[in-house]
Amino acid sequence: MSVNDKVQSITEALKERGSALVAFSGGVDSSVLAALAYRALGKYAVAVTADSPTLAPGELECAKGVAKEIGIKHIIITYDELGEPEFARNPVDRCYYCKKGLVRELKKIAEERGINTIVEGTNLSDLKGHRPGRRAVTEEGVYNPFIEFGVAKEEIREIARELGLSVADKPSMACLSSRIPYGHAITHEALERVGKAEAYLQSLGFNVVRVRDHNGIARIEVMPAEMARFLGMREAVTSRLKRLGFSYVTLDLMGFRSGSMDEVLQGR
Repeated sequence: MSVNDKVQSITEALKERGSALVAFSGGVDSSVLAALAYRALGKYAVAVTADSPTLAPGELECAKGVAKEIGIKHIIITYDELGEPEFARNPVDRCYYCKKGLVRELKKIAEERGINTIVEGTNLSDLKGHRPGRRAVTEEGVYNPFIEFGVAKEEIREIARELGLSVADKPSMACLSSRIPYGHAITHEALERVGKAEAYLQSLGFNVVRVRDHNGIARIEVMPAEMARFLGMREAVTSRLKRLGFSYVTLDLMGFRSGSMDEVLQGR
């Protein structure tokens, strides 16, 4: 199928469902899905964003802006994943417990509004990685049209550009819990610390950056091409991150790679 054929198929599939609640982070995947749902269903489509401690600084405002671009009704709920004990314990399948809890909250809103379908933007490319949250949404009956119609990440970005969405080239932004090594308890303090550290580095122009928190040691990932510039700022960066509570500040010489905390799972 061509990308246009996939878009048409998704639009028709959503229209057939009569109404839809889109799990909406404001990233490119959920934004394209929200735009297609709004195209198919108009006022019978709503986007719901969870304002939570694992949401990176600035992401909520971004979601609000994109929802306004699309024109879809946007609902913001408060959801604290740390209220899920298994999630806070941070096992290798922590995302399973997060997704379970979030879908539970989304189902409440869907029931209140008479919406019969919850949709989520997992795409074909996502299936290649460690995705325990996928099992939760499958168990809960959440609909994944990008999976059904075989839409990969780059195709989603292509659709976003055609739709004129401002997030078409936005870097992926995993939740802040992905900055904490498996087996180390996730706390509000740790999430706030990495969130502030990344926001600071982004203010310096490092748009693709991760600050992994290894029990108070900051392992910073930037793109390899930006390492020289980063090292030129090392004194200022070290000073700021130590004020945020990090004991040591390090640069990962392998550079940025999505899901680097999952590297310890290889061979398991």
